[in-house]
Parts: sequence; C-alpha cells; structure tokens
Amino acid sequence: MYISRYMIREPLTATSEMSLPEARSLLNENHFRHLPVVDKQGQLVGMITDRDLRSAFPSSMLTESERLLAYERVEKATVADIMSTECVCLTLESTLDDALLLFNREGVGALPVLEDGRLVGIFSSGDLLAAYKELFGVGEKGSVLLGIKDDGQSSLMTRIVTLLEQHNIPFTRLLRIHDEERGNRIFLRLNTYKIASVVNLLREAGIHPAL
Repeated sequence: MYISRYMIREPLTATSEMSLPEARSLLNENHFRHLPVVDKQGQLVGMITDRDLRSAFPSSMLTESERLLAYERVEKATVADIMSTECVCLTLESTLDDALLLFNREGVGALPVLEDGRLVGIFSSGDLLAAYKELFGVGEKGSVLLGIKDDGQSSLMTRIVTLLEQHNIPFTRLLRIHDEERGNRIFLRLNTYKIASVVNLLREAGIHPAL
C-alpha cells in the first residue's frame, strides 16, 4: 500500500528567508509540528519543527533583560539558521512499510514526500496510524480482533474461512504470524457482537483461540 493514498498533499511550507517568529506563528495557527522548507521552484531545502523553534526561543529561566536580548536575536534569525538540511524523504512509490521503517530508524514525526526533487506532500506518524487503522479494520462497527493458535493443523486457515462463511459470520481480515518464541498465531478480524458464540463454534471444530 502506497503512502500517496494517505499523505497530506500540497502541505504548508516555509521559505529559508522566513523569520523564526513567522514560522512559529505558522505552525501554531495551523496546529502542525513539522514545516517543510522549499525554494522558489518548490524544491525541498530543509525541515523545521516545533522542537527546533522551542529550542531557539529564550528560556523562561533567563532574567528579563537576558530574555529581551535573546528575543532581539531570535527576531533577526531566519528559518535557514536552524532548519535541518539533511532530510530523510519518501517518494510517491514509497509504501507504508517503508515509512514505518524510516520512522522507527530516524526517530522523526513526519517525512517529506518528493517527486523529482519537488515537494508534493508530507506523511506523518499520525497518517501512518490512520492508514494501519483502516487496513486492519480498527474502529469498524462491531469490529473485534481474535487470536487463534496455529498448531500446525492441516489447512487451518481454509477451515476457519469455510466455518465462518457456512455460519454467515462476517470477517474482514485474516493474518498469519510466525513466532518461534511465543508460538505461531492467526489473527482474525470479525464484525460481530456475538464473539462468545464464534469462540464456541471454533472450539467445537477443534480450533482454539489464543490467550
């Protein structure tokens, strides 16, 4: 699944010449945490975050005179002075898995999306959560995730599907996970309010839910 389906297109941007107070106002007014920085051609030149801006502005621990001097310096500073220029990016062909691995490796909260060097979108960790929520059916009406022991029975997944269809039990996802330490599992996403009846039906067929 490609991130282009879930990314924010034509995101809000800053320029490297923008002052730090302007950048902070832009982030605060729009409730964003990350701001791509582009040039006149729309090419990405950096990223600035709310953390960068918090670090740039004077601490409340300073004296009043120290804060005034610090504010004078901040008002003269530009985005180019504090932005990150070594940015990890995605492309329109990047998948959700690509994004997940980059978020985990880089410890960032958002990734710019480029096409031929031009900024075309931004993909945040919140977008990733929303995408996986949709893919795995979290929050759907009557949705419940049921774990099943994968004990090596012949055609186990086929038997599960056949049993559910024979009894008109709606399900939307079926996932097998191999785990040598904790035991193999099959995860079943059901759309029913009668989960106890489903569990009993599976047990009667020799298919046992996992704790």
